[in-house]
Amino acid sequence: MFTNFLISMPGGSEWFLIILAVLVLFGGRKIPEFMRGLGRGIREFNDAKNNVKKELEDGMNEKDNKPANAGTTPTQQ
Repeated sequence: MFTNFLISMPGGSEWFLIILAVLVLFGGRKIPEFMRGLGRGIREFNDAKNNVKKELEDGMNEKDNKPANAGTTPTQQ
């Protein structure tokens, strides 16, 4: 399985052609702007993923932390 992954990875000449195509398509000035946008997108995705994970964990902890006598009414003083 790992060998299939290695076979599908681009080699040195393929990376050179990919980088050349990116330079031709976007130009030297647009690449830093593109990379900043990509970084922001990845950061926002990770933040959203962490928020969803935290909400799920909080919900599970809330369910686990319910008292055993939740069905009874508290005594009044």
